[in-house]
Amino acid sequence: MSFSSGEQRGQSPVTPPVKVQDLLNNPGHNVTAERACMDQVSPALDEASPGSTSPFEMLEMEPVPAPYQKVAPHWFFCKRADDNTLWFPFSREDSDKLENAHNAGDDESEVVVAVDGERYDVHVKQRKRYAVYWEQATTEVRRCTWFYKGDKDTRFLPYPEDFSNSLEDAYKIAVTSDEWKTKLDFPTGETVILHNPKLIMHYQPLGMQEDWISSPSEQTRPRTVKRGVDNIAVEIPDGEPEKVDHLVFMVHGIGPACDLRFRSIIQCVTDFRNASLSLLASHYKNAQLEGKVGRVEFLPVNWHSALHGDATGVDEDIHRITLPSISRLRHFTNDTLLDLFFYNSPTYCQTIVDTVASEINRLHTLFKQRHPAFKGEMSVVGHSLGSLILFDMLTNQRTGSESSRGKVLSEDPCHPKHDTLEQALTRLGLQQYLPTLQAENLDLESLALCQENDVKDLGIPLGPRKKILKYVRRKCFSEDYKATRQPKGLQDPPQGSATSEDNGNSSPGSEAQKAQLHRTQSVTSSVDYEYFNMGIGQTSEGIAKGQVSINYPQLAFHPQTFFAFGSPIGMFLTVRGLKRIDPNYSFPTCKSFYNIYHPYDPVAYRIEPMIISDVDLEPMLIPHHKGRKRMHLELKDSLTRMSMDLKNNVLGSLRSAWQSLARLPVAALPPVDGEPTVEGNSQETQALGALCASAQREEKTGDFWTKVIEWPRALHRHYLQAAENEEAEFKAPMDQPEPAEQPEIKVGMLNGGRRIDHVLQEKPIESFNEYLFAIQSHLCYWESEDTALLLLKEIYDKLDVTLEQPQQ
Repeated sequence: MSFSSGEQRGQSPVTPPVKVQDLLNNPGHNVTAERACMDQVSPALDEASPGSTSPFEMLEMEPVPAPYQKVAPHWFFCKRADDNTLWFPFSREDSDKLENAHNAGDDESEVVVAVDGERYDVHVKQRKRYAVYWEQATTEVRRCTWFYKGDKDTRFLPYPEDFSNSLEDAYKIAVTSDEWKTKLDFPTGETVILHNPKLIMHYQPLGMQEDWISSPSEQTRPRTVKRGVDNIAVEIPDGEPEKVDHLVFMVHGIGPACDLRFRSIIQCVTDFRNASLSLLASHYKNAQLEGKVGRVEFLPVNWHSALHGDATGVDEDIHRITLPSISRLRHFTNDTLLDLFFYNSPTYCQTIVDTVASEINRLHTLFKQRHPAFKGEMSVVGHSLGSLILFDMLTNQRTGSESSRGKVLSEDPCHPKHDTLEQALTRLGLQQYLPTLQAENLDLESLALCQENDVKDLGIPLGPRKKILKYVRRKCFSEDYKATRQPKGLQDPPQGSATSEDNGNSSPGSEAQKAQLHRTQSVTSSVDYEYFNMGIGQTSEGIAKGQVSINYPQLAFHPQTFFAFGSPIGMFLTVRGLKRIDPNYSFPTCKSFYNIYHPYDPVAYRIEPMIISDVDLEPMLIPHHKGRKRMHLELKDSLTRMSMDLKNNVLGSLRSAWQSLARLPVAALPPVDGEPTVEGNSQETQALGALCASAQREEKTGDFWTKVIEWPRALHRHYLQAAENEEAEFKAPMDQPEPAEQPEIKVGMLNGGRRIDHVLQEKPIESFNEYLFAIQSHLCYWESEDTALLLLKEIYDKLDVTLEQPQQ
């Protein structure tokens, strides 16, 4: 890179280019030389900047800025999406931590800083950002001081650190010497011209321009350069509170994508977490200022990759039998809709529940390690099929004392007395890798928490590491719970099963071993699930009766609340033969359950009608997060009331008219002397009766249309009187007796007697065509602030923190 004040018009530079380092070592000499040739440089400078116009001169006439001040750096991280590189700033708290670690660390030892709520670790020396809880590609981190924006860029992008240092050095010389219109030439052919402190332009060489650009003005169009993050339009996020009040695990549904933008569960949970942080700041503002409220941590649970990975080989098997036509649609079906059938298969259902349980337990253990002071509760969230997986797992959890549970699940989850790492590798014939694993102090428990990339980094080939991970995970999270007893509250199975067991020649223990062997060998014939009058059908009790069934692993904690988003639980229970859930039934280890759905969600089903079938209960309407009902719903309710009143008035008028028409005509006048009798002149009598009936009909018809015409005016008076009555009641003294409240209906014990079904309010545009927004309605929960607020309210109500009304 070279540094000069300009060039003569059409000639080579008057003085050779001056390096920035030379200017820093002897600024006086170089500044004197540049002042001597300033008169010759100005014309060349104007030619070097094709975009120079009168606004440049106006900017140059601005007052001289304050003496040089060192630029304040801000740290950014990179994200790559759709072949684009996007840079996002860290929060000010995280940026300050990174800057302090950068200034305090030495050149040899690596410094690791936890950022983004300790969900990521930044290796300061490597300038890399690593995910902690899930597998994600590492991203670049940059200490940014200078930024540029091209003609087609929508935001300012940071320069590399070396480039920024060169710009800062040149800027320092220009400020201290009060000499501008200087040019920096870089080895890549790029040129940066410092016109004044507020106008710095970056010119790219013609070789770096796009091929289709041919106009000379377009070829020399420069970039705008800015110094410091305070001079660019960028939204720096607020830092997250360090205190974590509650931990929530979120399980996705079918397929690898969770919304219409085909985003992963990690991205969707990030949006949900951001929505909760925003709601905490607005609805629990005073509690946050008083230190009563911290934040809620949401962690994603991904099971799809394990099901469709190399360990099961199911994708290869499905690919061999898939037809070649409509390949895109068939690929979508194989990757998403088939997950429903996989879960109904005992073989792959076991893989799914093992993966979900092991992943939740792994995340729980890792979170406790990184947050040793955490004393809060945990909850689980399931979307679509994920809610059914959690429902089955929670139904089959075992109860017991806290000491025994902690001993089984925490102290000795892998039974090292019965099997050690050396014995496990010997059984697999892979004892040659024992020194490699022992060198990292790995045992069965810690090895079960490792990801495949962790084992790959140890140099273990693909085949052996697949065998090791599959064996260890199955050993640690399934073997201890093969004999899971029937969940509490479930009634006895049908007598036919018990009779077949009594007539068998083998013992229950041998039958259980035989069933386990069949399941391990992926034998799926003669599958016979058990069904109960309450709870769930897929229990592990079937093993004791020689049936193929599922061994549900146990969670390492008792969830406080289970939230189901767009859940098909009710439909699956009905398909399994369950018609009614006992009102006294509840999950063994979870006492709260919320079924949240959108009214147009085609996958969602209700739960309360299966508990209380004799009462038609409307679902609980979830309030809007701004504390009001949506305007179109208010209008819809008003129109419904008006239509009911109109219907009642019209039907009443029609009923009266019909009754008058149904009456027989009666002779109103007796016969007069000299006139024929009725018997003698029946035609005149009938004509007179018809005339009377016609007059009555005209009178009734007139009354009917009078009521129809006067109905809007009467309805207006009715609602006006109702509004005046409400205002009078509001202004009445507070000591007046209040009307008796309606008794709250208890809906079973799944949610402690409280309501279970909660429905979201549809958006105005969704109300125009419910079919058009059906798919979107099933995927809307990740971005729904109303749903996030319901979760926060349930969590903090149990912490005795009151929800505040946000300011409109």
